[in-house]
Amino acid sequence: MNKGWRDENHIRIIETEYLTHDVKRFRVTKPEGYQFAPGEATDMVINQPGWLGNRHAFTFTGLNEWPFLEFSIKIYKDHRGFTQKLDELKEGDELIIHDSFGAFHYHGEGTFIAGGAGVTPFIAIFRQLAKDGRTGNNRLIFSNRTSRDIILKEEFEAMLGANFINTLTREKSDPYHFGRIDQDFLKREISDFSQYFYICGQRKMMEELRNLLMEMGADEKKVIIEMDFSQQVLE
Repeated sequence: MNKGWRDENHIRIIETEYLTHDVKRFRVTKPEGYQFAPGEATDMVINQPGWLGNRHAFTFTGLNEWPFLEFSIKIYKDHRGFTQKLDELKEGDELIIHDSFGAFHYHGEGTFIAGGAGVTPFIAIFRQLAKDGRTGNNRLIFSNRTSRDIILKEEFEAMLGANFINTLTREKSDPYHFGRIDQDFLKREISDFSQYFYICGQRKMMEELRNLLMEMGADEKKVIIEMDFSQQVLE
């Protein structure tokens, strides 16, 4: 997007809320003129002594037209690091964000495949499509360990209906699929491999799925991947 604002923007936390047991939503003030496209991210810094050199990328989960910015961030409580510090912040505490940058952009109807917190770039994309009445035949295949890990389950169901497909890897529970997203799963769930595929999750998962999809006939140029930024916090 065209950047017409300062590269460094000081923002304050408005409110926080846990969406699942380990994913927390942060709503923060929006700098005047700040813009981003659905699927884009920004680098974030905690504006406190000892943290100013610690920058991490997170995707926006709200829409550009909203009067505030929103992030949905996986909190690693057992890892003394950036997200644990974020979890300690209160209303009014200050963060610094930078320009937005392109992570995922919507290119056309297809199948979105997410692992855990890797769904966050897709939240704003689907919210924008739903607002514009353009969800169409887009599908979301969402892999989690257990049902308690599913982020925004009710909202995705409302936006996508039967095109919201969940699979769990550590819990057998109706009506969810059980198991990893492997070749058999893809054969069962996908009939058209000429469509776009958007994949976000851990690096190994994305590489395996990209290779599988291409073996099954997907166009390499239509397989769009981006690393789950929550993993970058730990790397």
